[in-house]
Amino acid sequence: MSLSLYEAAVPAFRQIVDSVGGVLAKGAAHYEAAGRSPDDLLNARLHEDMYPLTFQLHSVIHHSIGAIEGVKAGKFSPPSGLEGYDYAGFRKRLGEVSDELASVKADELNAHEGKDVIFEVGDLRMDFTAEGFLLSFSKPNFYFHATTAYDILRMKGVPLGKLDYLGRPQLKG
Repeated sequence: MSLSLYEAAVPAFRQIVDSVGGVLAKGAAHYEAAGRSPDDLLNARLHEDMYPLTFQLHSVIHHSIGAIEGVKAGKFSPPSGLEGYDYAGFRKRLGEVSDELASVKADELNAHEGKDVIFEVGDLRMDFTAEGFLLSFSKPNFYFHATTAYDILRMKGVPLGKLDYLGRPQLKG
C-alpha cells in the first residue's frame, strides 16, 4: 500500500488541528467556570526555557497549513511576525485552518511530490523534497507543538485526556 503526499499529511493535520481546537474549548470552559479568563493561559509554559502557549499554537498553524503553502511555494521559513491573537482568536484561527486544510486539493498537492522545498532561517538552509519536508520536518514539529499545547493546558488543571488529544480518528467507512 502506498500513500500519496496528500494522504500522508492533510488528514493528519486536520485531525490534530481540530483536536487542538477542542482542547482549547475545554480550556476556555474550565477557566470560565472558575471565574478566570482563558487569556490567562496564553503565556503559560511548561518550563522557563520553553516557549509559551501562544508560540505552540502559532506553530501548530504554521506547520500544518503553512507547511502545505510552503510545499506549493517551494520555500518554508519561520513566520516573519506572530499574530497577536487572544485565546478566542486562536480558537477561531484553528477553525479557519481546518477549513483551509479541507479545501486542499489532493491532485494539486500530489503534483509537488519529488519537488524541492527549501527551509531557510538565518544562515541555516535545509534542502528537502516535498515529501521529506512534510514527513520528516513539518509533521514532527506539528505534533511536538500540538502535544506541548495540550501539556500546558493539562499542567494548568484543564481536565483533558488522551482522547481529547487524538480527536476524531480516520475510521473505516
